Amino acid sequence: MNEQLNGTNVILVPILSDNYSYILEKNGDVAVIDPGQPEPIINELKNRDLTPSIILNTHHHSDHIAGNKAIMDQYGATLIAPEKDFHRIPDIDISVKEGSPLTFSSEKIQILETPGHTNGHICYYLPESKIIFAGDLIFAMGCGRAFEGTPEELFNSLQKIKALPLETQIYCGHEYTLANAEFCLSIEPDNVDLIARHKIVKQYRDNNLPTIPTTLEEELKTNVFLRAENASTFADIRAKKDNF
Repeated sequence: MNEQLNGTNVILVPILSDNYSYILEKNGDVAVIDPGQPEPIINELKNRDLTPSIILNTHHHSDHIAGNKAIMDQYGATLIAPEKDFHRIPDIDISVKEGSPLTFSSEKIQILETPGHTNGHICYYLPESKIIFAGDLIFAMGCGRAFEGTPEELFNSLQKIKALPLETQIYCGHEYTLANAEFCLSIEPDNVDLIARHKIVKQYRDNNLPTIPTTLEEELKTNVFLRAENASTFADIRAKKDNF
């Protein structure tokens, strides 16, 4: 699946059981984001005659990094990953943190440190292209579990997403949308935007179509985690989701 955004081409690559990796292309420059499985990504690159120069990792979990080495070996790509994960992701060439200078095809990439799901989790925001690669921080109508951080840290990280422009396209790491919609309806059963979106998402999934990307505007209307007004309410909702 391709998504053209301001001259930036994002190719969604389904991997494993429900993960997404991404190939980013602009002006002939190519990046791979969170390659959790090498074969589908390498096949996509070959089919499109693309050669990645960089790999971007959002965090250290294996379903986001397991393809790093194969892609590095085959293409000589430079691995860019969170500074706080330097000891947990092998073969990092460039470690980055919030404020680190990073460009892709002359476009500046902003690094957002977003702990909670993991301590070192980061997101890559491209303001010119109006896209963000959010890893497992936020999903369509959901958010990641607080595996290493606290619910408060996760809540604070999500506030960085909320501060972005409404039209920002969010590319996340998993196809959890239908289950997330059903949970959100258990919290806000009378949310008309959520009811309508649930129907659309079900149609997409019934036809085995991806529901990603989403937009910040959509999430503010339908994602109960983003709609939580404070950290305490967020923690309560996150705990309910963990047992849903």
